[in-house]
Order: sequence, then C-alpha cells, then structure tokens
Amino acid sequence: MKLDKEFWAAKYRENKTGWDLGSVSPPLKQYIDQLKDKSITILLPGAGNSYEAEYLHINGFKNIYVLDLAEEPLKNLKSRIPGFPEENLIQADFFEFEGSFDLILEQTFFCALPVQKRSLYAKKMHQLLKKNGKLVGLLFNVKFPEEGPPFGGSRKEYLTYFSPYFDIEIFESCTNSILPRQGNELFFIFMKN
Repeated sequence: MKLDKEFWAAKYRENKTGWDLGSVSPPLKQYIDQLKDKSITILLPGAGNSYEAEYLHINGFKNIYVLDLAEEPLKNLKSRIPGFPEENLIQADFFEFEGSFDLILEQTFFCALPVQKRSLYAKKMHQLLKKNGKLVGLLFNVKFPEEGPPFGGSRKEYLTYFSPYFDIEIFESCTNSILPRQGNELFFIFMKN
C-alpha cells in the first residue's frame, strides 16, 4: 500500500475518514484554552480537516499554519472558514517542508505514518520547532489488529523516538478522550531540547 497524496485524497473523496472527529479534539481544546499568547506560530501537520486550526482561528490566534499532503482537507477548511489566510494552507510533504514554529499540534498524523518513518518524524519535528518550542498532542496507546493506517504503538516505543530530541514534560494516559478512544490515547507535551 502506497500512502501517497492520491491515497489520502481518495479517502476524502470517498468519505472514508474514520479518524475525523468532526470537531476539535477535547484534549487539544483544553490545551489551547490555556494558551495566553495568541501571536505564537503554530503548525498543524497532516492536519486533515483541522478542526483544531478552526478553533484556534476563531479564538484569535493569528499565525496558524495547516499542512497536508492532500488538497481536499485544505479546501474543506477554507470552505468552513473563508477568512482563513490562503497562504497558511500548505499542500506539501511534511518531510520536505521547511519552517520555524513555537508550537506544533499532533492529532492523528503520527499514527498515519508507516512505523519506519517514526524516527524521521521525531527528528523533523525537532527541526521545525524554535528554541523552547513544544510538540503537543495525542498518540494511540494501543496495537491495532489490522494493517494500518492507523498504526498503533506504546508509550515505551514512542519514547525511543522522541527522547533524543525532546524533554518529556507530560506523557500520560489521556483523561478526556472522546468515548471511542477512551483508554487508548496518550496526551503529551514535549519541549525541544
């Protein structure tokens, strides 16, 4: 299976987006609600329909960048929020993308990548963050029975990827996951080291 632009575009065209919550993820909403500085630069990679970007935008954050390999979810976000800056909707390969951000939010992007790309993901996140920048989000704490995506994993496994690049501030079972994901998500805050 080739997880390329066409693979993901077809998922949106065929409405096979089981990862899409249809709204901002409760743990990320709670985290966003605690942010005071609305001028920080925020990246949402592999963002899909990006309800988190919508929530940030509605709440006055100005420097939000949404990155996805497929064009369809970027168009979906723009149709929901016509005022979202067009230049901040970026169709590109995450591993080829360049930028510098204060905060990167992870929501179902990591689990969509083949396991062999996980070390590259951690290294790329480190490169994209400014000094003292944070990577914040959710990871599945479960092994999925079928071949992915999504690809599951465990806290212990994830630490092997992230520990070389980040100071682990929080990495614990998520207490406010949506019902179908309860007990299967880890919430994390990693600071660039």
